[in-house]
Amino acid sequence: MKLGIEIKIDVKKILKDRLYQGTKGTYLTMTTFIDTDNPGNYGDHGFISQSVSKEERAEGIKTPILGNCKVFYGIPQQNQPQNSNQGQNTQGYQPQNQNGYNQPNQQSNGQQSGNNQSQGPADIPF
Repeated sequence: MKLGIEIKIDVKKILKDRLYQGTKGTYLTMTTFIDTDNPGNYGDHGFISQSVSKEERAEGIKTPILGNCKVFYGIPQQNQPQNSNQGQNTQGYQPQNQNGYNQPNQQSNGQQSGNNQSQGPADIPF
């Protein structure tokens, strides 16, 4: 089963001491538990936090909640007639860019307006 999941985090809440250097860049490991049967007050299906090790969990160490996630594709629909789109929930989904805003409209030549680089806030803490 394929799932489409939108993830939004507040990068200011990232604990920088948990970032680690890999061979191709700096990485952050995050964790989520998704529950599509019980959406939150804002339609989200789970929260995102920085991962902790097994030993840290045993010690009761917790990391802050960085954001939330929402499944927008692949949620099985109950009591629906079977058709070729069964299991695909794309109703109401609008693609968003990395800043959480709707994607720009496609131009007539198939190209997106503007450039492909993220124009994020200047105060990102890293």
